[in-house]
Amino acid sequence: MSLNARQVETCKPKEKEYKLSDERGLYLLVKPNGSRYWRMKYRFGGKEKMLALGVYPDVSLADARSRRDEARKVLAEGSDPAEKKRLNKLTRKISSENTFHALALECHQHKTRTWAKATSEWVMEGLVKDIFPTIGKRPITDILPLEMLDVFRCIEKRGALVKLGKLRRYCSQVFI
Repeated sequence: MSLNARQVETCKPKEKEYKLSDERGLYLLVKPNGSRYWRMKYRFGGKEKMLALGVYPDVSLADARSRRDEARKVLAEGSDPAEKKRLNKLTRKISSENTFHALALECHQHKTRTWAKATSEWVMEGLVKDIFPTIGKRPITDILPLEMLDVFRCIEKRGALVKLGKLRRYCSQVFI
Protein backbone atom coordinates (compact mmCIF):
# COMPACT_ATOMS: atom_id res chain seq x y z
CA MET A 1 0.00 0.00 0.00
CA SER A 2 1.32 3.43 -0.94
CA LEU A 3 2.12 6.14 1.54
CA ASN A 4 0.36 9.46 1.45
CA ALA A 5 1.75 12.87 2.40
CA ARG A 6 -0.25 12.96 5.63
CA GLN A 7 1.24 9.66 6.87
CA VAL A 8 4.77 10.90 6.15
CA GLU A 9 4.09 14.22 7.89
CA THR A 10 2.58 12.73 11.04
CA CYS A 11 4.86 9.74 11.68
CA LYS A 12 6.35 9.85 15.19
CA PRO A 13 9.73 8.54 16.35
CA LYS A 14 9.78 5.34 18.36
CA GLU A 15 12.34 3.72 20.63
CA LYS A 16 13.85 1.90 17.64
CA GLU A 17 14.12 3.05 14.04
CA TYR A 18 11.39 1.77 11.74
CA LYS A 19 10.37 1.87 8.09
CA LEU A 20 7.24 3.10 6.37
CA SER A 21 7.02 1.34 3.03
CA ASP A 22 5.75 3.04 -0.10
CA GLU A 23 6.01 1.05 -3.34
CA ARG A 24 8.66 -0.32 -5.72
CA GLY A 25 11.38 -0.36 -3.05
CA LEU A 26 10.86 3.16 -1.68
CA TYR A 27 10.53 3.60 2.06
CA LEU A 28 10.85 6.24 4.76
CA LEU A 29 13.29 5.39 7.54
CA VAL A 30 12.23 7.03 10.81
CA LYS A 31 15.03 7.35 13.39
CA PRO A 32 14.55 7.53 17.17
CA ASN A 33 15.70 11.17 17.15
CA GLY A 34 12.82 12.05 14.80
CA SER A 35 14.79 12.45 11.58
CA ARG A 36 13.28 10.86 8.48
CA TYR A 37 15.26 9.56 5.50
CA TRP A 38 14.05 8.42 2.09
CA ARG A 39 15.65 5.16 1.01
CA MET A 40 15.22 2.77 -1.88
CA LYS A 41 15.92 -0.92 -1.63
CA TYR A 42 16.91 -2.68 -4.85
CA ARG A 43 18.89 -5.62 -6.18
CA PHE A 44 21.90 -5.30 -8.48
CA GLY A 45 24.24 -8.07 -9.49
CA GLY A 46 22.39 -10.54 -7.28
CA LYS A 47 22.94 -8.43 -4.16
CA GLU A 48 20.49 -6.38 -2.18
CA LYS A 49 21.47 -2.71 -2.03
CA MET A 50 20.14 0.54 -0.61
CA LEU A 51 20.13 4.02 -2.17
CA ALA A 52 19.75 7.22 -0.12
CA LEU A 53 17.29 9.58 -1.80
CA GLY A 54 17.20 12.49 0.65
CA VAL A 55 15.90 13.74 3.98
CA TYR A 56 12.29 14.62 4.73
CA PRO A 57 11.04 17.45 4.64
CA ASP A 58 13.75 18.70 2.22
CA VAL A 59 12.66 15.94 -0.15
CA SER A 60 8.90 15.50 -0.34
CA LEU A 61 7.08 12.24 -1.05
CA ALA A 62 6.59 13.26 -4.69
CA ASP A 63 10.29 14.15 -5.05
CA ALA A 64 11.32 10.86 -3.45
CA ARG A 65 9.10 8.95 -5.88
CA SER A 66 10.59 10.88 -8.79
CA ARG A 67 14.13 10.06 -7.63
CA ARG A 68 13.14 6.43 -7.18
CA ASP A 69 11.82 6.34 -10.76
CA GLU A 70 15.07 7.84 -12.06
CA ALA A 71 17.05 5.20 -10.16
CA ARG A 72 14.83 2.46 -11.59
CA LYS A 73 15.56 3.77 -15.11
CA VAL A 74 19.28 3.52 -14.38
CA LEU A 75 18.72 -0.06 -13.17
CA ALA A 76 16.78 -0.86 -16.34
CA GLU A 77 19.78 0.36 -18.37
CA GLY A 78 21.94 -2.15 -16.53
CA SER A 79 23.81 0.23 -14.20
CA ASP A 80 23.98 0.54 -10.43
CA PRO A 81 22.23 3.77 -9.33
CA ALA A 82 24.34 4.05 -6.16
CA GLU A 83 27.54 3.81 -8.21
CA LYS A 84 26.23 6.40 -10.68
CA LYS A 85 25.36 8.73 -7.79
CA ARG A 86 28.85 8.28 -6.31
CA LEU A 87 30.54 9.02 -9.64
CA ASN A 88 28.40 12.14 -10.17
CA LYS A 89 29.33 13.39 -6.71
CA LEU A 90 33.02 12.74 -7.36
CA THR A 91 32.81 14.52 -10.73
CA ARG A 92 31.20 17.58 -9.11
CA LYS A 93 33.86 17.63 -6.40
CA ILE A 94 36.76 17.38 -8.85
CA SER A 95 35.18 19.94 -11.15
CA SER A 96 34.79 22.47 -8.34
CA GLU A 97 38.36 21.93 -7.15
CA ASN A 98 39.84 22.28 -10.65
CA THR A 99 39.51 26.02 -10.99
CA PHE A 100 41.51 27.88 -13.61
CA HIS A 101 43.49 29.48 -10.79
CA ALA A 102 44.50 26.15 -9.23
CA LEU A 103 45.44 24.53 -12.53
CA ALA A 104 47.33 27.61 -13.75
CA LEU A 105 49.38 27.66 -10.54
CA GLU A 106 50.12 23.95 -10.87
CA CYS A 107 51.17 24.40 -14.50
CA HIS A 108 53.27 27.45 -13.56
CA GLN A 109 55.04 25.52 -10.82
CA HIS A 110 55.85 22.76 -13.30
CA LYS A 111 57.10 25.19 -15.99
CA THR A 112 59.17 27.27 -13.54
CA ARG A 113 61.78 24.52 -13.45
CA THR A 114 62.72 25.20 -17.07
CA TRP A 115 61.97 28.92 -17.30
CA ALA A 116 64.24 31.81 -16.37
CA LYS A 117 63.28 33.55 -13.13
CA ALA A 118 62.22 36.71 -15.01
CA THR A 119 59.93 34.73 -17.32
CA SER A 120 58.34 32.94 -14.40
CA GLU A 121 57.69 36.21 -12.57
CA TRP A 122 56.39 37.90 -15.74
CA VAL A 123 53.87 35.12 -16.43
CA MET A 124 52.67 35.06 -12.80
CA GLU A 125 52.26 38.85 -12.80
CA GLY A 126 50.20 38.63 -16.00
CA LEU A 127 48.01 35.90 -14.60
CA VAL A 128 47.39 37.71 -11.31
CA LYS A 129 46.70 41.06 -12.97
CA ASP A 130 44.81 40.09 -16.13
CA ILE A 131 43.48 36.53 -16.00
CA PHE A 132 42.67 35.50 -12.40
CA PRO A 133 40.34 38.42 -11.56
CA THR A 134 37.87 37.43 -14.29
CA ILE A 135 38.06 33.62 -14.62
CA GLY A 136 40.40 32.43 -11.84
CA LYS A 137 37.73 31.10 -9.48
CA ARG A 138 35.70 29.27 -12.12
CA PRO A 139 35.96 25.52 -12.75
CA ILE A 140 38.03 25.03 -15.88
CA THR A 141 35.33 22.89 -17.50
CA ASP A 142 32.85 25.78 -17.25
CA ILE A 143 35.00 28.37 -19.02
CA LEU A 144 33.86 29.00 -22.58
CA PRO A 145 36.11 30.12 -25.45
CA LEU A 146 34.15 33.36 -25.80
CA GLU A 147 34.93 34.22 -22.18
CA MET A 148 38.63 33.77 -22.84
CA LEU A 149 38.28 35.94 -25.94
CA ASP A 150 36.69 38.66 -23.81
CA VAL A 151 39.61 38.53 -21.35
CA PHE A 152 42.13 38.72 -24.19
CA ARG A 153 40.29 41.63 -25.82
CA CYS A 154 40.66 43.64 -22.61
CA ILE A 155 44.43 43.12 -22.79
CA GLU A 156 44.37 44.02 -26.48
CA LYS A 157 42.51 47.29 -25.80
CA ARG A 158 45.35 48.35 -23.51
CA GLY A 159 47.74 47.85 -26.41
CA ALA A 160 49.75 45.10 -24.68
CA LEU A 161 49.96 42.87 -27.76
CA VAL A 162 53.17 41.05 -26.80
CA LYS A 163 51.71 40.27 -23.38
CA LEU A 164 48.48 39.18 -25.04
CA GLY A 165 50.25 36.66 -27.26
CA LYS A 166 52.30 35.16 -24.44
CA LEU A 167 49.38 34.94 -22.00
CA ARG A 168 47.18 33.40 -24.69
CA ARG A 169 49.77 30.68 -25.32
CA TYR A 170 50.22 30.08 -21.60
CA CYS A 171 46.45 29.86 -20.98
CA SER A 172 46.18 27.43 -23.86
CA GLN A 173 48.74 25.19 -22.12
CA VAL A 174 46.70 25.31 -18.91
CA PHE A 175 43.61 24.10 -20.75
CA ILE A 176 45.54 21.23 -22.33
